[in-house]
Amino acid sequence: MADKAADKAADKAAPDSARRSERARRAILDAALELIGEMGYPRLTIEAIAARAGVGKQTIYRWWPSKAAVLLDAFTAQGETPEGGEPALPDTGDLEADLKLVLRGAVDQMNAPAYDLPARALTAEGLVNPELGAHFVARVLEPGLRLLAERLRAAQEAGHIARGVDPDVVVELVCGPLTHRWLLRTHPLSHDYSDAVVETALRGVLKR
Repeated sequence: MADKAADKAADKAAPDSARRSERARRAILDAALELIGEMGYPRLTIEAIAARAGVGKQTIYRWWPSKAAVLLDAFTAQGETPEGGEPALPDTGDLEADLKLVLRGAVDQMNAPAYDLPARALTAEGLVNPELGAHFVARVLEPGLRLLAERLRAAQEAGHIARGVDPDVVVELVCGPLTHRWLLRTHPLSHDYSDAVVETALRGVLKR
């Protein structure tokens, strides 16, 4: 009995390195997101992240090779669900209405500072850092694009889209204009615009 009590006391007193590491990791990711909102990506440094997170600089370098890698993990962690599953897209049988709903959500997300600032930084960094760019595409963009393509294939199977149409091309037709307007700030990114994109992509531009 005494031995078991001693073992329990020892276990309780022993530091939980996994829990401590997760706390440090979370603090680092939170710090990266806070700081990019305060100072912007060009001024963001590993030293600043470490100071805000209350960890040593080497702790960050032990897990990430650069500030961009930290920011990518912080950015993707924002969208993680406790279950770790991907959200399903609406399938009401009305493809146009479903796509409009999805793209309106995308517009709201892209206009939100929590998305806009880190996404712009990571997009720009990905242009000069192909490896990071590939990770950004795979982790941030591809999951949503894949869900859209699956929804379009389901509509195709239901006879709502012509058999010869490539769903991946339709995904680019509806997502590309939003990305262009968001990235270059050519015009305001609004629900009216995303609705018009869906209507134009599905109905075409030729007079019938």
